Order: sequence, then structure tokens, then C-alpha cells
Amino acid sequence: MTPEIQESVLKRVVWSALTSRQSRFSVGDAKARRFDPAITPFAASIDNSEAALASLAQVLGDEDDHVYLLQAEEVGLPDSIETVKSALGVLMIEQLPGESPSLELGIHALSLADVPDMVELAELTQPGPFTARTPEIGSFWGIRRNGKLAAMAGTRLNLDGYTEVSGICTHPGFRGHGFASALSRFVAAQIRARGDRPFLHAYADNHGAIALYRKLGYDIWSEVNVAVIRRKPAVAAATDPGT
Repeated sequence: MTPEIQESVLKRVVWSALTSRQSRFSVGDAKARRFDPAITPFAASIDNSEAALASLAQVLGDEDDHVYLLQAEEVGLPDSIETVKSALGVLMIEQLPGESPSLELGIHALSLADVPDMVELAELTQPGPFTARTPEIGSFWGIRRNGKLAAMAGTRLNLDGYTEVSGICTHPGFRGHGFASALSRFVAAQIRARGDRPFLHAYADNHGAIALYRKLGYDIWSEVNVAVIRRKPAVAAATDPGT
């Protein structure tokens, strides 16, 4: 894949996933799409044109439906949508594959039976949006200790030539054992084995995570804009009918 193609698919990485390998999980049209909200709350438009932003507004539900945008390009919104929260992130691509983790750690594939534990760990550690159906769009692996899910990591966005490493988290009671690093390396190895290049996201101010990912062979490709958006609540009556 040439650098030009790489740049085009990664600038709006959610859009690239929704219109290629993960299109079956999406709803929307040719200008804006979102994942099935029961799976993950990410959405994207093809660009910031008036028509595309109008389509983006159409794929949102009511004002309680919070949707995530994640893109290197500037976020544009129509008047009917407001930003609930925004932040700066980074998209990092693996440059130097790391060593394979030790088999002694007991890394194993997580299945439907593990979903309750996965959701519990994600709610405790907050690695990013995660629901009971998020594993439908990727594969996840974990490490258990004394029957408890100590750590997990998996894949999320999947587009032509690239797969995202995501959901990396460790239970507070099991930190300091290198589980997150080992799982990250393991997931990246699975991605490379099928011919894709691993990438991941981090918040720009999460210097600890970025330093860890650099040690694992990743480098920053671009800053990305993260925005949580929703439809604007209905406008209240301009005057009080009782006055």
C-alpha cells in the first residue's frame, strides 16, 4: 500500500472501516454511517460537506444517543448537533514488531462465555467504549488468574490493510506483571499473521500509554480529533405561556 493510500484510509479511519470490511455492522448511507449502536458508538461522515453532515445528523438518535467521532481531519458539525466532549488523541502505527510474549502467561482466546467478565473489566478500567456486543466486530484475548479475568486486549476497527489493537486493560489488582504489554504484542502478532498492519489510538495527554506503545514498536502517525456528539435537545418555548 502506497503512502498516499495509507493516508487516505487513516484520515477518517472509522469511515474507512464502515465502508470496507465492517460495512455489515453499519447503518447509514453513502455520505455518513455509524456502527450498530448496540455494538459500539462510533460514527463518521465521508467529508465535511453540507450534504455529508446532514446525513450524519440523520444517523443519530435522540439527544440521549451519544456518538463518538474519531478522525485526523477537522470535525465539522451541522447546527442540529452539539459536542458533548472533545479531546485530542493520537493514531499510532506499528513500525518495529515486538517480541512474542511468553506462553507461560496463559494468553487465550475469549469467547461468548467470557463476555460478562469482559464487560465488568471494561467498566472498571474504562479502556474506551465497550459493550456486551463489541466482541462481534473483533477478536479478544485475555489472561486469567485464579479464575478472574486479569487483563484483556483485542481488535476493533478493521479496514483494508490495517487492524486496530483496542480494549487493552488490566484489572487494578493485577497490574505490574506486564500483562498489557504481552497482550498488545500478542494481538499485534495475530494481525500481522493475516497480512495487516497493527495500529492503535491513545489520548494525546496519556503519556504513560504512549511511552508504552513506543516501547512496543509503535510511532505516532497523526494527531486525531475525538468528539462525543449528540442531537441538540429540543428548544424550549421562547416565552412562558403563563406570562
